[in-house]
Amino acid sequence: MNRKTLVLPAVVGLLTPALAACGGSDAGSDGGRPIVVGTTDRFIATKDAPAPLDPAYAYDVGTWNVLRQTVQTLMVQPRGEGAPVPDAAESCGFTDTGNERYACKLRPDLKFSNGDPITAADVKYSIDRALALKSDSGVFALLSTIDTVETKGDNEVIFHLKTADATFPYKLSTPVAGIVNPDAYEKNKLRDGFQVDGSGPYTLKAEEKDGELVKAEFTKNPHYQGALKVNNEAVDMVSYQDADAMGAALDKGDIDVMTRTMTPEQINKLAAADGDVDLVDVPGLEIRYLAFNTEAPTVKDKAVRQAMAQLVNRDQLVSEVYGTQAEPLYSLVPASITGHSNAFFNKYGDPSVAKAKALLEDAGVNTPVKLTLHYTTDHYGAATKKEFEVLRAQLNDSGLFDVGIEGTRWDTFVPAERAGKYDVFGMGWFPDFPDADSFVAPFLDKDNFLKSPYANSEIRNTLIPESRREADRLAASKTLNTIQDIVAEDVPVLPLWQGKQYVAARDDITGVAYALNSSATLQLWELGRGVSG
Repeated sequence: MNRKTLVLPAVVGLLTPALAACGGSDAGSDGGRPIVVGTTDRFIATKDAPAPLDPAYAYDVGTWNVLRQTVQTLMVQPRGEGAPVPDAAESCGFTDTGNERYACKLRPDLKFSNGDPITAADVKYSIDRALALKSDSGVFALLSTIDTVETKGDNEVIFHLKTADATFPYKLSTPVAGIVNPDAYEKNKLRDGFQVDGSGPYTLKAEEKDGELVKAEFTKNPHYQGALKVNNEAVDMVSYQDADAMGAALDKGDIDVMTRTMTPEQINKLAAADGDVDLVDVPGLEIRYLAFNTEAPTVKDKAVRQAMAQLVNRDQLVSEVYGTQAEPLYSLVPASITGHSNAFFNKYGDPSVAKAKALLEDAGVNTPVKLTLHYTTDHYGAATKKEFEVLRAQLNDSGLFDVGIEGTRWDTFVPAERAGKYDVFGMGWFPDFPDADSFVAPFLDKDNFLKSPYANSEIRNTLIPESRREADRLAASKTLNTIQDIVAEDVPVLPLWQGKQYVAARDDITGVAYALNSSATLQLWELGRGVSG
């Protein structure tokens, strides 16, 4: 196959059999050799975060992509998107009209990868453990609507919810709901290091160096029973320091597949050239935003945050840094997700220095406002630095701000952000599941993962619960739009853009079209080896 960009449908669920030409799940065998996948995701165990792969702690796209291969959940996102389907469960569903009682029946003869049987008690242990540990990553909040977990015999688990939650099946498909072996995971302590014991499609052998996971060797789990078809015997995922090193490995033939995060320049080069590597354009739901510590003196006055919202030129930012690989975003909820609105554009319109100046003057804020924008240097790709240079210039050119920027490694950035050391910082977000709730609650609800002091009682006590009561997600749009309007008014976060996703793979690798879903979940089981041509 000549090198080209394959553009997958933007509408979720419309992936077609025509994509099999560049990788259907039935094409070819793996020839016995591991398929090697490159990533720039870093996996580091530190004093502040010694348990990066414990399902009760992990809460970023990289660590979740390790766990999704190894730790099984009751439900799983199906190929081609859509509502989650049973995986460790044989069946699941609400058993009441109020969406407050959810029951799952386990598949018969489920086993952990070491051969130990899995029972309903193990499921309860895993869920109760994540809730009790309440790790500072905030991932436990995904399960916050659970009141109690009940078991009936060895095969049935019943979740009694505090309030109606139509999104609960999605939450049971996330790694925090993964089933762990009680013999390997203590009830009251996170599991340090990089070992994972579960019942997912693969087992994991971790290659470590200086407290960092440099290669994850995934081997097909012979005991796996679930909804996923595993099309290879083994996949090695290699972590690279940066996109250039990963690209060089692809050129040399050291890796077969290249995933996040490629630079815009690499993507453009791959799209334009011919050869034995294909670039696949995958619909994505990644968003980028600025987050504010709303109690910090520099940005505590809402007018400062509103003035920044009035000045940021998203079109220029995207054009100069990402080109066609991203689109301006005017809300926390991205386009293509039910409930999306353009709340920030509706309130602020086009960038305007005059309007920003008026906001600050009316609030009695002295200018220029001096502050620092913090970003991470090694988590979202090499273009992040340029992005913050453009943001700095936009704010400073107004004469209303005196902005500096500071980049920090991810393993240092995250603890500092969670400790409230940054007044303004840049983050990315890959949804836990493809629903508007996953772009709202993690930022605005109690125990939000940003550790934000911003607390709007109407959002937390009325609007989020109201939106979750609607099984028909279109019916929740009005409530979700109200939430987005409040965010545009108060600006606890400032959305910037939403991005596309790309996978580069040698043309003898099959299943590439399905190897990454819109939530940035790596589905390594889809990959196989076929015939180049």
